[in-house]
Amino acid sequence: QVQLIESGGGLVEAGDSLRLSCAVSGRTFENSVTGWFRQAPGKGRKFVAAVGWGGAITDYADSVKDRFTISRDNAKNTVYLQMDSLKPEDTAVYFCAADWRGSLWSRDERGYEHWGRGTQVTVSS
Repeated sequence: QVQLIESGGGLVEAGDSLRLSCAVSGRTFENSVTGWFRQAPGKGRKFVAAVGWGGAITDYADSVKDRFTISRDNAKNTVYLQMDSLKPEDTAVYFCAADWRGSLWSRDERGYEHWGRGTQVTVSS
């Protein structure tokens, strides 16, 4: 059974940094593509970042480019999201997602078959 467990969320001030982690178990992690999405109150879930199975291919939403960095450690079965220069508009529940169906990566929720339960990130002004 595939499990994705996020951690690292919290309450920070604007300009601070946070690092989210997502521990993946149940399948061979190095064969997956992984991504982060977020959902702000009253809004739909939106793409944040994705990383291909080898870690060389990354993709970011324009709203987080140059502030957030996605990475993965295949030895630890973990994907990370380093978030710097946080803004109040980054406040959301952040979800980790993974897929093993053979795509390179995706900005679409439908590109991911497995999801974590999310971790809350709140940025105060």
